[in-house]
Amino acid sequence: MRSPEIVLKVVGVCRTTNFLTQLHSLTIRTYDTHLAAKITELYFELLPLQTARKLFDEIPHPNLYTCNRILQRFCGKNRYEEVSSLFTSMFSFEKVDHFTLLFALKACSALKATNFGKTIHGLGKKYGIIHSNMFLGSGLIDMYSKCGNMDDAFRAFEEYSKPDIVLWTTLVTGYEKNFKPEEALAVFTGMAMAHCISSDPITLVTVVSACTQLLNLKAGKSVHAHVFRMGYEGSLSLSNALLNLYAKSGSMFYAGNWFRVMEEKDVISWSCIISCCAHNDATDRAISLFDEMIYKGIEPNSVSVISALQACESCCNLNKGRQIHELAFHKSLELDKLVSTALIDMYMSCCSPQEAIIVFDRMPNKDPVSWFALLCGCVKNGMVNKSMQIFCDMMASDIQPDATVMVKILGACSELGVLQLTSCLHSYVIRGGFISNSFIGASVIDCYAKCGSLDEAIKVFERSTDKDVVIWSSMFAGYGIHGQARESIKFFHRMVTDSTVCPNKVTFLSILAACSHAGFVEEGIEFFNIMLNGYQLMPESKHYAIIVDLLARIGELDKAMCLINQMQSRVGVHVWGALLGACRIHQNAEIGEVAARNLLQLDPDHAGYYILLSNVYAVDGKWDDAAELRGSIKERELKKITGQSVVRL
Repeated sequence: MRSPEIVLKVVGVCRTTNFLTQLHSLTIRTYDTHLAAKITELYFELLPLQTARKLFDEIPHPNLYTCNRILQRFCGKNRYEEVSSLFTSMFSFEKVDHFTLLFALKACSALKATNFGKTIHGLGKKYGIIHSNMFLGSGLIDMYSKCGNMDDAFRAFEEYSKPDIVLWTTLVTGYEKNFKPEEALAVFTGMAMAHCISSDPITLVTVVSACTQLLNLKAGKSVHAHVFRMGYEGSLSLSNALLNLYAKSGSMFYAGNWFRVMEEKDVISWSCIISCCAHNDATDRAISLFDEMIYKGIEPNSVSVISALQACESCCNLNKGRQIHELAFHKSLELDKLVSTALIDMYMSCCSPQEAIIVFDRMPNKDPVSWFALLCGCVKNGMVNKSMQIFCDMMASDIQPDATVMVKILGACSELGVLQLTSCLHSYVIRGGFISNSFIGASVIDCYAKCGSLDEAIKVFERSTDKDVVIWSSMFAGYGIHGQARESIKFFHRMVTDSTVCPNKVTFLSILAACSHAGFVEEGIEFFNIMLNGYQLMPESKHYAIIVDLLARIGELDKAMCLINQMQSRVGVHVWGALLGACRIHQNAEIGEVAARNLLQLDPDHAGYYILLSNVYAVDGKWDDAAELRGSIKERELKKITGQSVVRL
């Protein structure tokens, strides 16, 4: 029984804890390394990890193979602290090999232990096993990448004179995962120039993801062409990456075409194209694709359900939203926090707040985002008392909104214009130490101004210790809302003379809006010229829209049209809408037709534009043309979105 050979045979068939305990003392007495290795294997199979480690530590001279197996076991159980501890203790009895270093590097990656990783790197050089092993090189680059140290990752890469595809891919992936897409593309270009290296689908997926981060459609299309040349178009993961690139770049044309020709589609493919349509105002198409996915037996995931709900939210399709809710319930997706939040947003936007509240109450774990969705939804639906109750409940639940959430909450409340709610939020902002945040300070000023309390807005401004351009701009807008354009202009001159703050495009937009509300045509045009010539700021569509409106007010429609023709930026609906409205007032059907034609090219299903042009024709006495347009509205089944008002009781 004492012969190690006999014991090894017995160990192979006898695997009980009692027998293992008896063998442990035998192993220590005999110092047999082969027996120790076999016994150690059984430790980690039959005993808790902590007990197995304790017994292992009692073995006098475990060999390298045994130690590596133990490191592998700990890595497999994500016990990376144990890996680090065991690796450190190994120096006292055994030389390490490349397997040892690979397991240790995996622990460094998980623990984000850069210094420990550098020690391992040095050991690899000392033992001369770094440059002869590409897998170890890949592990080094991966470790530095996951620790966020891409400079050291690149230096480790440069230690290899002839890197293989694995090393190249690991470096590209490291840059992409660390949000350095330009560097990722540069490395890929270098890889392509190394003629002996041929990219594989895994590398190309990472490169496409880098293009997506940059929203670089041109580079992405070049990679797509490379995919065809290499014959990788059948790779599902690569096809999905390309589809995601086209979707995130806002190119519905390319996304739709690629989706149609994809050889294979999974739920990720469907979710991507549905999301693309939902976020590019093709809501009906998004809902249709979701229905088609379900019809074809593709199991929906949370992403596809959320995208479909966002489409329902955008087009206020309550019935379809309810159907998707029922589907999410049956597929056990309803309690997913992101799905629940999307349901709350959808019901609130479809003017069904009670259903949103039911969804919220059913959520087992409520995060700040879901609270924010409920609060803002109630505000948008005019539920003032409920909004205040929700805010108090949120505080009582120890949910502390961060600065970003507070800006959004204040923005939603400013639209409601309830002073009591604004005062409540302002108090929380002060207690929470948010008042020093310029964006929150500006939001508080905006809230008070829209609630009719300009005096409170001024107090907040004067108490602000760091008056940056955001704070100043909010005051210009506040004066403009109250029709006090003169005060807004005085404030502008005060900012220029008494501070070092330089106005930006938002500043001039606020000033121009104030001039527009007060009918200060000459002053508005003067500020437009100051913006353009004094500060070399390129006006955007909204700036031009205000100037067009100002010119149109005094009947200068030809000058307004000339200004539009000189615009270097894309002419948006704000500009053409302002011109069309002015044409109705000044009875100019000729320019009105030009404005309407451009508006309908931008948004062909907007009933309001048809009605505006019809009114222009009617005022000009062109009754047949007016009747034809009204007929088009009925024929196309277009509906003008009606406004809503709320009453505070």
